[in-house]
Amino acid sequence: MNVPKRVLLTDRAWPSADVEQRILEGVDAELVEAADSDESTLCELAGDCCAIATCWAPVSAKVIRAATDCRVVTRMGIGLDNISVETATSLGIPVTNVPDYCVAEVSDHALALILACGRKVAFFNQRAKSGVYDLQEGATLRRIEGQVLGLVGLGHIGRALFAKARALGFEVIAYTPSGDAHNTGCRMVSFDELLARSDFISLHVPLVPDSVGMLGQREFERMPSGAYLINTSRGGLVDHHALWNAIQAGHIAGAALDVFDPEPPDLSQPLFSDSRVIVTPHAAFLSAESLLELRTRAMQQIAAVLQGRRPDHVVNPEVFA
Repeated sequence: MNVPKRVLLTDRAWPSADVEQRILEGVDAELVEAADSDESTLCELAGDCCAIATCWAPVSAKVIRAATDCRVVTRMGIGLDNISVETATSLGIPVTNVPDYCVAEVSDHALALILACGRKVAFFNQRAKSGVYDLQEGATLRRIEGQVLGLVGLGHIGRALFAKARALGFEVIAYTPSGDAHNTGCRMVSFDELLARSDFISLHVPLVPDSVGMLGQREFERMPSGAYLINTSRGGLVDHHALWNAIQAGHIAGAALDVFDPEPPDLSQPLFSDSRVIVTPHAAFLSAESLLELRTRAMQQIAAVLQGRRPDHVVNPEVFA
């Protein structure tokens, strides 16, 4: 009698796991869902699973080591900061992600946040609903065309946003450690120049040790007083305490945040209720189309491994050497 292969789904941001179950059934695998994502629960469930799929839950070194029959760890998303890739690699386990599934959605969301800040849409909405109907409220409005958008990171999403922002008349500059413009024609600058020149700064970099807290007190003090920070990448890139102080001190005009550390954030903090700050619930990736693509491609990666094939988008290819 064949024992069914078991795949652990640590968490999900959608109502059901029907897509995942259907794909896994095609390779005689059974989906096991975690009731919660604390480390002890995941370790217990991972013990007899041959694959782990995770959305946002931490897949720590301890969880991976507990999965003694694990053949693949799949991130149902782009960033890898919630997976101990180093541990998986040391055990010869491939780690996969879906690096290009929501490029349109996140670049659209970032642009929407930029415009909502630049045209004071959210600010006016909040003030009007509180009984203040005054077009002179808040920061002075400036024409969008000709303002400078600084992109920190120029990957798939950054490049998509570059094209959309240029179409609206923004001057776009970017910073990456490599200085590679990827044939976009975008002007590459130093991080300090980007901070000093940008009316809007939009973050599009992964959360790695070198990027944790890359926007803090020093960086906010270098930004123009009318500038806005847009973050659709990872909450840990920004020191939120320093951001709040910078807004209060007038170093910058405001911010639009879709990601936080931790998630969900403590919405009782004054930063999140301030009318100069826009908050969305890690929704930049979301659309019916992007969710279906993400779930399908992530499960197909697991199915490939279970059928003895190499999956797409392996982030640690050295395990196949």
